[in-house]
Amino acid sequence: MARTGRPGLSHEQKAELWRRWKAGETLSDIGRALGKHAASVFGVVAAKGGFAPVARSRRSGSLSVMEREEISRGLVSGRSFRQLGRDLGRAVSTISREVARNGGRRAYRAARADE
Repeated sequence: MARTGRPGLSHEQKAELWRRWKAGETLSDIGRALGKHAASVFGVVAAKGGFAPVARSRRSGSLSVMEREEISRGLVSGRSFRQLGRDLGRAVSTISREVARNGGRRAYRAARADE
């Protein structure tokens, strides 16, 4: 379902928000710097209890960007999951789940899958 209403803060704006919050700036000052209302800033800060979220890290077993690009190119060229798995040294089920989770054979895009 598409989101309605005003757009929220971008990832860059949220990072800037947390940097400024940690430096002790007020909600009003942060809002002014980001071009947002203080209430918008408060909503983000309050949702996390005033603590910046921990930076995400990739699991060691997850697919890399290069592997996802190879899957994307392989799907376009008509290669099977089995062939892709063999070429990447991954289980067929890993390739199958990755593609199913990110749009299927026709809509799979490596960049979107890596977000």
